[in-house]
Amino acid sequence: MNGMSDVRLALHSQELEAGQERAMAAPANSRWNLFWHRRHTRKALLTLTREQLRDIGLTAEQARQEGVKPFWRS
Repeated sequence: MNGMSDVRLALHSQELEAGQERAMAAPANSRWNLFWHRRHTRKALLTLTREQLRDIGLTAEQARQEGVKPFWRS
C-alpha cells in the first residue's frame, strides 16, 4: 500500500481527466504527449499486484482491459 487515501486517488484521477481534456484541445505535439502518457500508464496497470489494484479500486480484469487498450483510445 502506498499510503494514498481514496480522496487523494479521486482527486488525482480528476486531475488526469482534466489534463487529457486540455491535451485533446491542444496542438498535435501535446496530443502525442497525451498518447505517450496513456501508453505508459496503461502498461503500468498491467504490472500492479492485486493489493495495489484493490487500493485504487480496480479488479484485475478491469486493469487488464484498460492495460491492453490502444494508446489512441480514451
